[in-house]
Amino acid sequence: MILYEDTALVVLDKPAGLSSEDGVPAALRKLWDKPDAYVGVIHRLDTGVSGLMVCARTPKAAAALTRQITQSQEAYAVLDGRAAPTQNTLPAPVFTKQYRAVLAGAPDETLPEHGILRDYLFKDGRKGRVFPVSRPRKGVREAVLEYRITASNGTLSLADITLHTGRTHQIRVQFASRRHPLWGDGKYGSHFKGTIALQSARLCFLHPETGEPMEFALEKPDTAPWNV
Repeated sequence: MILYEDTALVVLDKPAGLSSEDGVPAALRKLWDKPDAYVGVIHRLDTGVSGLMVCARTPKAAAALTRQITQSQEAYAVLDGRAAPTQNTLPAPVFTKQYRAVLAGAPDETLPEHGILRDYLFKDGRKGRVFPVSRPRKGVREAVLEYRITASNGTLSLADITLHTGRTHQIRVQFASRRHPLWGDGKYGSHFKGTIALQSARLCFLHPETGEPMEFALEKPDTAPWNV
């Protein structure tokens, strides 16, 4: 599970089925045999999603990594036109998250081979679902991602995805709303049963103490449905 660790952070490959907020810290403390160890969860993956996460091992590192995420989201907002730059805006994001997913169908008019998806999303806490809506209102947040279809067999397609924002169920909802749900994602319309085919595949950030660029990547799974 652990790919890298030092005194400031730990990078892991989270298995599907393990929750980010409770399961990951508990698993790390058990692995370290340190029940009181600090584990700062600074970004999350849905329980059914696998792949790369970075957790802080000190409050100071957690604050530094969280600041990178905030600054990077501000930089993305300038890059995709949602905001104007300020004096403190970074020229480019330093904390980047890239995913790969298996989608239903092939590229079409609603989902070209590459592009940027923009939606307003509303999270309904009572139903545990997120819904796309037509305009901003209370409780609605804008969601933006960029993607590229890298392979398709007509029935399924493989996509590389870069998040500009980090909304709940964002990737799952944005593709499902265009009638291309993720394989195995029954909550959002998939007819295929199985683990959601969404992987946090690449993670880049600056080390919170040294400033050194850190990059981690996972290979594509070699099992169905990933062998599109």
